Amino acid sequence: MPEDKGLVLIVEDEAHIADLQRLYLTRDGFGVHVESDGRAGLAAARRLRPVTIVLDLTLPGLDGIEFCRLLRDSGDWTPVVMVTARDEEADRIIGLELGADDYLTKPFSPRELVARIRTVLRRAAGPPAEPVLTLGALTLDPARRTVHHEGRPVDLTTTEFNLLAYLMRRPGQVFTRAQLLSHVWGYADYRDGRVVDVYVSQLRAKLGGAGPIRTVRGVGYSLGPA
Repeated sequence: MPEDKGLVLIVEDEAHIADLQRLYLTRDGFGVHVESDGRAGLAAARRLRPVTIVLDLTLPGLDGIEFCRLLRDSGDWTPVVMVTARDEEADRIIGLELGADDYLTKPFSPRELVARIRTVLRRAAGPPAEPVLTLGALTLDPARRTVHHEGRPVDLTTTEFNLLAYLMRRPGQVFTRAQLLSHVWGYADYRDGRVVDVYVSQLRAKLGGAGPIRTVRGVGYSLGPA
């Protein structure tokens, strides 16, 4: 019998897609709860406390964008894998800016969905017993998954936290977008470089104008003293 890996909430209004996702996730050891309406899905997220949410962008009642906005505004940082039928950069960027941790464009393999969920959960778990990281006015605690900048707490999504932690473990080192995609997201596709830019922009906004992330023109990003 597969091990119990926790509950995944699927919010998907196309029953055949939800059934296929349920089948593969169940085989992999996850419990699964399905809702076909955005409002019912949001209520289930608050009631069931899943380990991950697979969220369709286009839903009746409440679309995926508003779902994600309301979830994050309430302080719920459960990892979200957003699913969209439209392969448009604007859709992906809006979802990421609202706090989605990953995205998939339909049609996709259910095996890829399972792999993406595993990756998101590994990132959320973080490395065990790692010491607190400090760089200037910035402090990151990998065990508690907390960040403070100039003494104030900073709320980050799972992916924002992992990107910042990766850079803080290697201060001064310059990374290309492809390298960051590979090491932080678990895959590398030069066409997705804009995703890295979005997350860096989000981190800068949350850390304030004196944040430590530096752009290295023509190359990528580095972390220097705050």
